[in-house]
Amino acid sequence: MALDPVTLALVQKRLDHISRQMGWVMTRTARSPIFSHAHDFSCFLTDRQGTLVSQADGIPIHTGGGGFAARAMIKFWGDDIGPEDAIVLSDPYTAGGNHLPDWVIARPVYAEGNVVAYACIRAHQSDIGGGAAGTYNPTATEIFHEGIRLPPLKLVRDGVILEDLWQLLLINSRTPHYLDGDLRAMLGATRIGADHVAALIGEYGVGDGLAYVSGVLDHADRRLRAAIQALPDGVYAGEDHLDDDCFTDMHIPIKVTVTVKGDALTVDFTGSHPQIKGFKNSSLANTYSSVYVGLTTFFAHDIPRNEGTFRAVTIIAPEGSIVNAKAPAPMTMNTVFPACEIIHSIWIALAQADPRNACAGWGPNAFPITSGRNAADETFVMYHWFGSSGGGAVEGRDGFPQQGGLNALGGLVIPNAETFEQLYPVRFLRRRLRQDTGGAGRFRGGPGVEYEIDMNVPLQVAFRGEGYKSEKAHGIVGGRSGAMGRMRVTPKGAEPFTPPSYGIIHTKTPIHLSVHSPGGGGLGDPLARDPALVLRDVRDCVVSRERADSVYGVVLADDGRSVDGAATARRRARAAE
Repeated sequence: MALDPVTLALVQKRLDHISRQMGWVMTRTARSPIFSHAHDFSCFLTDRQGTLVSQADGIPIHTGGGGFAARAMIKFWGDDIGPEDAIVLSDPYTAGGNHLPDWVIARPVYAEGNVVAYACIRAHQSDIGGGAAGTYNPTATEIFHEGIRLPPLKLVRDGVILEDLWQLLLINSRTPHYLDGDLRAMLGATRIGADHVAALIGEYGVGDGLAYVSGVLDHADRRLRAAIQALPDGVYAGEDHLDDDCFTDMHIPIKVTVTVKGDALTVDFTGSHPQIKGFKNSSLANTYSSVYVGLTTFFAHDIPRNEGTFRAVTIIAPEGSIVNAKAPAPMTMNTVFPACEIIHSIWIALAQADPRNACAGWGPNAFPITSGRNAADETFVMYHWFGSSGGGAVEGRDGFPQQGGLNALGGLVIPNAETFEQLYPVRFLRRRLRQDTGGAGRFRGGPGVEYEIDMNVPLQVAFRGEGYKSEKAHGIVGGRSGAMGRMRVTPKGAEPFTPPSYGIIHTKTPIHLSVHSPGGGGLGDPLARDPALVLRDVRDCVVSRERADSVYGVVLADDGRSVDGAATARRRARAAE
């Protein structure tokens, strides 16, 4: 049938709105702060084949591979998914998961007696058992150390929760008081999503409605192919790296070659490091999702984000490598590392094809997770998002200061400090932007932060961060890299020490924690930066006066409140010689 373009646009917008409605329900009904405050979950819709059609709400690293989970569910259950059923799954090896903490709840959408779509939420649970509270176990050497593994399981059958499975899930969590409410929120949000999608399909009739859903995918395919066609044909290489395997310092490259040929791309990770001992291995779904994030952030922002967009992309991820690990390799860290390195390597490659759209690297997340017992003698798990790093610069804009992570692209919310002081045994002492940490450039990288707190009870602390051993946020097109981070822990009554990048400690006393997070990379020649912007940065204490002179070639007047134009011109002329 011929599709009306206005109706097609409305269908896409309505599908995206349904995804956002699901997110609003989650935020307002979930029990744990990881959902209700930080939004560490994502909502997506698929067609009846499990093809992703909308991912408008949440974190891109969650949803880009959402189709893997939906198709694993369909393959496992076939036609045995009733209109009042709901499925739960997580396993990266058998269920299309990215890593174990991200549980997917999926509901079928029925119209005229047949499945026409699926409404899904992928959400990072506060705790799923395993060797460390908070789901991240930096000492894991196999997936069995990381928590309970879920193949596609029916959690709800004919509208009734399967209580035996429900209790099995709760008893495997250190935070069942959170998990019980969070699962109910996920079930409620997917119910809202399924009902709205059914109403949308019914409004147009099943035949026309499904035709427009297919049209949404076709439109996205055409848009990305046109963007690819605008690039010069060629083979472009990019590389990023990890500094260790969680146990031993070593250089672990993530290598990619991006081949542009006509209106198609091939993304080939041949030559990347073999899978490693620690939990920074990537599942195939996570690697695909990372590639999608790298591509969609490079091309125009108005290109739709669904699996139709990626029909033009072929991904080669050698089995047994860090980007496609074989069981039973551990992989809980993979949605951050190596996801961010995959994204960076793609950006570096594509910048050679089109420098105008180049993206500088983001500072890696370098903050820990603490857990202990609260006043009610319940286990708490506190994620220290407040110590997040700076974002990378792009043409026309400085990098964002202190973002929730490249894999989230702003979708992860840094919570309110005062609220966390009410929820956890923590006292916030300082959180301010770090001076001279954003990579210098015509557009500056986002600065990291100085984050200092007191945790007032004995703790388990899981350290899991990059950016302490090398500058990981690359500069681009002449820009400089973002600064490294550092961390210090001071147990009460003891000497401070520098913790490992990856590892677990148990304290018998409260601690003082200091996180100085990395900055993002800069874009372009620092000597080409507008002197007025350098002055603003100095007055905001983001750039020091010394760095303004030595790196940006900007000389300030004696009072520091204006630019000495003549001295700046001479300084920059000398630097350019």
